[in-house]
Order: sequence, then structure tokens, then C-alpha cells
Amino acid sequence: MRITVLSGGVGGARFLRGLRSFVQAEHPDASITAIVNTGDDMWLTGLRVAPDLDSVMYTLAGENDEQRGWGRIGETERVSSELRAYGIGWPWFTLGDLDIGTHLTRSHYLRSGMPLSEATALITARWPLGVTLIPATDDEVETHVVTDQGTMHFQEWWTRHRASLPARSFVQQGVDAASPAPGVLEAIAEADVVLIAPSNPVVSIGTILGIPGIRDAVAATSATVIGVSPIIAGAVVRGMADACLSAIGVETSALAVAEHYGARSVGGLPSVGLLDAWLVDESDAASVPALEALGLRAAAVPLWMRDPATSAQLAADALALARR
Repeated sequence: MRITVLSGGVGGARFLRGLRSFVQAEHPDASITAIVNTGDDMWLTGLRVAPDLDSVMYTLAGENDEQRGWGRIGETERVSSELRAYGIGWPWFTLGDLDIGTHLTRSHYLRSGMPLSEATALITARWPLGVTLIPATDDEVETHVVTDQGTMHFQEWWTRHRASLPARSFVQQGVDAASPAPGVLEAIAEADVVLIAPSNPVVSIGTILGIPGIRDAVAATSATVIGVSPIIAGAVVRGMADACLSAIGVETSALAVAEHYGARSVGGLPSVGLLDAWLVDESDAASVPALEALGLRAAAVPLWMRDPATSAQLAADALALARR
């Protein structure tokens, strides 16, 4: 079985960890490829920082800080303290010393002329991840947020302002000229199952789908496309995706996000959406009939990924829905 996952950061990373655990136990011959959002990436103090790629890598490697939800475990921040003393960088965006080692390595490869996808393959080879990570694009496509106080990088809006400034729109700079990274379209086309992780629908999954060619590939794949809701009982699981959904006029509900992605067929006829099926939490079970009316197979299961065991069970439920 070939499984391809569209993933953002923390939520996607935990889902991938559970998926790997389940697959290794029940389908040891299966392969997992994760297509990871790069819209959060940026150049900072001369380093190319890729938050989602690193969150996924550290989580799968067992190196992530579970308490903070990001960065390396046992991290120190002496270099960031020195940078603040020199007055450079973003004082509200702290990079750990071990994390800086990753960014230095990535920046070294990129400055030598290597594309991000090749650099990612070399960096991730350090650990036996059990998942192949591919950035959505080798091109620099950075998400910026338009607010009444001006346009800023997504990380400034998200980390510094905690999404407290109302977002008027999101702009993926450079997206129109971007191309999918090598292997992305093939991973979607050749998959048996495509999973859309419970990641931010706007700035994570939305950015991936915004790369020319990727949305069309998902819509055209012969694989079953299963989405996992990032919304439970009308609230975001993690982060501030509700502020992102409001900016594009989508209600913060499992049903509304499913409508946003859309169904690939309705009443047996082709449609313009992306999904064949949608998983919601048990608390949203009442939405299942409405989801099925949209043309989606739907199931209500526990979505909270509280630990590796519950994450693995969620992955099992997603693959079971694909088989159904």
C-alpha cells in the first residue's frame, strides 16, 4: 500500500507519527510519503527556516519538545540570546541552538545550489523516520497576511501577534510561478490512499493545494482521498486556525471545512471538490448525514491525538474509512 499525506506542522506531525505506528504494525510493506507545507518558511538572520518540515522531522525522530509542541527536546537558546544582544532577528521568534544547527545545514545546502527537496532528503536521512518527507515546492512561496496594520509574514502575524490582528486575506507570494517539488505529483498519482491531515485548512493544506498542479493532481488521483477534520465541536484542535477560516469566510466547524474542500463526486457524478470521505470527531456525529448529503463517506471517531496510541487509532480509522 502506498500512502500519501498532505501535512502541515504540529497536527500533521502527530498524525503522521500515529500513521507510521499503525502501518508498521499492520501493513509493514506499506510506504508513507508526506507532502509538507512550506508557506511558513522564511529567511531569518541569514538562515532558511522551515517550521513545518522541521516539526514533522523532529516528531518522527522522537526529538521534538512535546511540552512546547515545537523545537527540539532539551533545547538551549544561547545563540538567540546573543542575536538579541546584537539587535538582529526577531526577538519574539526564538530559535533553539540545536534547531539552528538544522537551519545552518539547510542554508548551506541551498546556498550551494541544491534545491530544498534534495536538502530535505539529506537532512532527514540522519534519522530513520519511516516516512519520506517532500516539501510541497522547491520554490520560495511564503505566506503573508494582509491586516489593517499592513502586510506581514505569516510568522509575525501568528507568533508575534498570536493572530489577534484580524486577517483580511492571505497571500502566498510567488505561488503563481512555483512548481511542485520533484516527486510530489507522482506521490499523489501513484498512491492507493491520499490523506489530508488535520492541519490548518487555509495556510497549511491551502498553501500546498495552491501550488499549481497539486490541487488538480489530488482531484484526478485514482486513490481514495480521506480528510481528517482539524475542528472538533466547533473549536480548533490546536493553534488559531479559526482566525484563518474567518478570513476566508468559512465557519469554524467540521462540516464547513469539509464543504470548503468539497466532494469529488455527488450522486455518482463528478464534482469539483477533493474529498471522497471525511472523518469527524464523535462530538460532531450529528453532522454525518449532512456530510453524506454532500457526497462524502463520513464517520465519527475520536479525533483527539492525546498520545501515540490515540494517534495510531485515528490513522487506523482513516484507513478503514478508505477501505469502506
